[in-house]
Amino acid sequence: MTQVDTADTAETGQGSSPVDTRGPGTGAAVPAAAGTDGTRRAGVRRAIRDGFRPGPWKRGRVLTALALLLGLFLLLHTEIPNRPGGLGSLVATFLPWFGLFVPVLLAGALWRRSASAVLALLLPVTVWLSLFGGLLGDKSHPGGDLTVVSHNVGADNPDPAGTARDLAASGADVLALEEITPQARGTYERELAKAYPYHAVRGTVGLWSRLPLSDTRPVDIEQDVGPLGDTKPVETKLAYGRALRTTVATDRGPLAVYVAHLGSVRVNPRAGFWTDSRDRNAQALAKAIAAERNERVVLLGDLNGTMDDHAFDGLTSQLHSVQEAAGEGFGFSWPAKFPVVRIDQILVRGVEPQSSWLLPATGSDHRPVAAGISW
Repeated sequence: MTQVDTADTAETGQGSSPVDTRGPGTGAAVPAAAGTDGTRRAGVRRAIRDGFRPGPWKRGRVLTALALLLGLFLLLHTEIPNRPGGLGSLVATFLPWFGLFVPVLLAGALWRRSASAVLALLLPVTVWLSLFGGLLGDKSHPGGDLTVVSHNVGADNPDPAGTARDLAASGADVLALEEITPQARGTYERELAKAYPYHAVRGTVGLWSRLPLSDTRPVDIEQDVGPLGDTKPVETKLAYGRALRTTVATDRGPLAVYVAHLGSVRVNPRAGFWTDSRDRNAQALAKAIAAERNERVVLLGDLNGTMDDHAFDGLTSQLHSVQEAAGEGFGFSWPAKFPVVRIDQILVRGVEPQSSWLLPATGSDHRPVAAGISW
């Protein structure tokens, strides 16, 4: 038998706490010294891991790179060539929407706790605001000497009579219509006759006015060119013409008004974003306006492009957009059910835009655009 030393037992009871030396797995507690050493070692390992873990300025390198690329993309979008595939025009058409990448990248940066990515986002935010920040506020002013409206009424419009009545109720003094079909022309003329005693139609575009018109003529925007165009009779070309010029007699003097419907754009696998017809029309229209002697000019129409597109440099160097000068927001006009781009334009020179707005949707796939101008 093993004898118990009572002296040692008594001494233990008077000193430090008893130590249970039973091994692990037997329900025994770990010695205090061993527990302290384990905690110390875990802290050292944690410190080492933290030392090698990237800090907030090193995390999210991919997000940082994407933010910088987005900023450079917005800053240098004018350098994107339009050939091949019309890439430059495609980017310009939807340029404002690239700003939606900013909140997406910001969410990723916050999730990764990346200070560098958050800082890098200042570049695209600054560039986007410099391009479009001026459109966010309301720049309209009350009043105006003349109200003008432009509307692509749509060749497939199921209710041209209803569209005409809606437009007449808008209170416009001058009303431009594009994409008038031969079948619907009589309906528009009949429904608008009471409100607008003066009107002129050339091909698929027309102008209705409360004020007298004069010197109305078609404008050659080179819709039909090349060998195929040369074979078409003049009467056929006039019947499907897409631009006119007329003079509106106002109390403040003559106002030259152009109505135009430029060529459509197409997206297809081979040609990409095809804009050849529209670009040619825009250049021809710019030449016609450059030759205009009247200092007061208004261009109304479906130009099938945004004013950020450099295909319209010839026009924007002579005229300025009423939406940019006196509108609220982007004024998107197409498609009517959920507009994402403004391709219906009112451009002016020699007059002062007071306001610019959208009218309610009609049976067309475009929204009507309106503006108040003064002298």
